[in-house]
Amino acid sequence: MSFLKIPKLMVYSLFALLVFSCKSNKVLTDGTLDANLSAKTIIKNHYNNQINFRTLSGKMKIDYSDGESSQGVSVSLRMEKDKAIWISAPLGVVKAYITPERVSFYNKLDNEYFDGDFLYLSNLLGVELNFEKVQNMLLGEALFDLKDGKYDTSISQNNYQLKPKKSLDLLKTLFEIEPKNFKMATQQIAQPLKKRILQIQYRNYQSVDKKVLPNEIGILAIDGDKSNTISIEYRNIEFNRSVNFPYKIPNGFKEIVLK
Repeated sequence: MSFLKIPKLMVYSLFALLVFSCKSNKVLTDGTLDANLSAKTIIKNHYNNQINFRTLSGKMKIDYSDGESSQGVSVSLRMEKDKAIWISAPLGVVKAYITPERVSFYNKLDNEYFDGDFLYLSNLLGVELNFEKVQNMLLGEALFDLKDGKYDTSISQNNYQLKPKKSLDLLKTLFEIEPKNFKMATQQIAQPLKKRILQIQYRNYQSVDKKVLPNEIGILAIDGDKSNTISIEYRNIEFNRSVNFPYKIPNGFKEIVLK
């Protein structure tokens, strides 16, 4: 199987966790819905349940399909909260490193690298991104600050659904929050005029070291008549271990320039 799509594959992998699968982890069951909860209370509960940690590390297997071909790769993941996200394929063939200031990756098979701002990731998924949004997506937290908007609430598939009271023509959003831990169940961002949709589904959650994290997530990114799906399986996830982020772009590589 070709490794030509690994850079994009690794970049996409930064936007969802599919499975954190330690044998000791406990998959959490659904909670009880309260149809009388206001949007304000639901949002408050969501932010009250954000997890605190210093570092996260482990392995993950990423499966990617663009409708014409599919590919899988196992990589290492390290994260320092609010500071860095690092991904490395076996033997360092491909590495990605993201901080609040930069997005960078290189591919030794193609002798190429990218080192710049979040415009690359934003163009890739059709949503304006920064480090905080990427990190939130990984942790099952809201991509946008829900406290900044006003929402209509309803019950959908045993989740609380939030739709903005004022819908925008250029950007439409929808959020579903599960009732047990008030973590994200679905985040959907659409740009109708550009025929772009990003949908992230957190199918269930689990407890790891008493921290609630996504257990199963699916990603669908549609851009016109093109679509990409991603699934990720995480193994041996640990919190608060000492980690480092070895990363250096090799000499002589060709820079990927955004057009």
